[in-house]
This record gives sequence, structure tokens and C-alpha cells, in this order.
Amino acid sequence: MSEEKKGFFSRLVKGLTKTRDNIVSGIDNIFSGFSSIDDDFYEEIEETLIMGDLGIHTTEKIIEDLRAKVKENKIKDPSECKKLLIESIKEQMNIGENAYDFENQKSVVLVIGVNGVGKTTSVGKLSGQLKAKGKRVLMAAADTFRAAAIEQLTEWSNRAGVEIIAQKEGSDPAAVIFDAIQAAKARNTDVLICDTAGRLHNKKNLMEELKKINRIIEKEYSGAYRENLVVLDGTTGQNALAQARQFMEVADITGIILTKLDGTAKGGIAIAIQSELGIPVKYIGVGEHIDDLQKFNAEEFVNALFHISNSED
Repeated sequence: MSEEKKGFFSRLVKGLTKTRDNIVSGIDNIFSGFSSIDDDFYEEIEETLIMGDLGIHTTEKIIEDLRAKVKENKIKDPSECKKLLIESIKEQMNIGENAYDFENQKSVVLVIGVNGVGKTTSVGKLSGQLKAKGKRVLMAAADTFRAAAIEQLTEWSNRAGVEIIAQKEGSDPAAVIFDAIQAAKARNTDVLICDTAGRLHNKKNLMEELKKINRIIEKEYSGAYRENLVVLDGTTGQNALAQARQFMEVADITGIILTKLDGTAKGGIAIAIQSELGIPVKYIGVGEHIDDLQKFNAEEFVNALFHISNSED
């Protein structure tokens, strides 16, 4: 493993400390506290996983899979179940290739999410990272509902050295996107990343706004690859799952950015999101720095959660 990846893996291990304390220590106690594998044993694991924000449906699937594996392998000793449990969790998170195709072609990335989840910061970090890879990046400040969002994104554009298209607070978001597309085409931009407003309490307005933005992108930039990322706050646990479902009703969501995992005991929500929604978590945030937003790897996430050293070269 490269030094950079090792560095992030150790930050991930550290960032998931609260989640680990919440889930793994409880599971370890079950494995050491039971002398036989019975219904009580499975119920204790189930309760611990649900309390760890994996959610009822995901937990049920994991327990069902664990029971099948125990039976198939004729396991009698509870302590031998831990490896099988970790395997079951990883399998629940496996939803196929986690694609980042948008990086390598002309693309428009819409970033959606409610206020306070780290949406604008995620746009800034992602823009900075792509710029560092040599991509021509342009940001659009289409969350015109909040002056603070425009100011924040302008600050990120200065910090990351990425150009921004912005208008004043209260402007039509679709007009900002229109201007940004014209600028992206004129400047031969690789990736146009758009910050959008996300007012879920007024879903009808949000839906109309996103439809209008989509129409403009389809008309003005039909050849661009589309990526719609919803930003969720990892500290909100099951509420994040509910938010994702609501956004799925108003947009074709292609991926999730899960933020603030370093400050929460609810990191198990990453497992629930991939398992229940079938939408890949594409990025996770475990800190304030630009490099603390990283591409998500389910294997590494579960290894970090259970503090298993990563043997990858």
C-alpha cells in the first residue's frame, strides 16, 4: 500500500473509533461471553448491529447470512464466528464496481444535500482534488438560496485554485448552471461541479428546480457525462438513510458522499446505505483537510472498523 493510502487508512481507523467502540467492542463481548451458538447469541449480535446504525433490514440480512455460514462450516465455537461476521458485512456492502467514470471524460457533477451536511465543503474538496490530478475544473454556485453557500464556495475556489461561476443570492439556480455550462464549453473544462440547494422540507420546489436544471444540462451540454452525488451527514445515522431515500425521489442519484464520520458513533450507516439503497458510497469524509475526503473502499472501511491491518501492498 502506498504511503498516502496508509496515511488515510490510519486516519480512517482513528476516525471510526467511536463507531468501533459502539459496535465492535459489543460484538467482541458477545463472542467471548457465549460458550455456544444459539438463538440468544444471534439476538445479541443483531441488537448490537442495530444499535450501531446498520438498520433492521441490513442487520437481518447479515444475521441470516451468518447463520447459513455457521451451518455450512459446522462452526460450534462462538469465537470462530467473528471472521464470518466480517465477511457477511463486506458482502452486504458489495454492490459491484464503484465507478468514477466522470473523472475521465467531459462531465457535469451535481452535488445535492440539505444545509449543514458538508455539501459546499465537499464540492470544494472534490474540485481541489481533481485540479491536483491535472483536470480542468469549474465550480458553479447554484445554491443561490443562501448567501453563505456562495461565499463559502468562492473561498474554496480561491483555496483550490479552481474557477467559479456565481451570481448573487436569490438568483435563478438554473441560470447559474446555464452560465456555467457556457463557460465550461468555452474553457474546455473537464469537470463542471455544481453546488445545488437542497430544501427537502419543500420537496415540490426542489423537484421543480432540479427538473429545470436537468433540462438545461440536457439541452446545452447533452454530450456530458452525468453524476448526481447526494451528501449525507454520517452523524445523523438512520436520518441520513431517510434523506437519501427522499433525494432518490427527486433525482437520479448515482452516488453518496458520507461526511463527518470522524466525529460519530453512527458510522455503521455506511453499511446500511450501500446494502439497502444499492447506491454506492463514493466518498467519505473523516476530517477537515482537503485530503480527508477520500474515495470509498468497502473492504478498507470494514477492515478499519474492526481494526484489521490492511495487507494490501
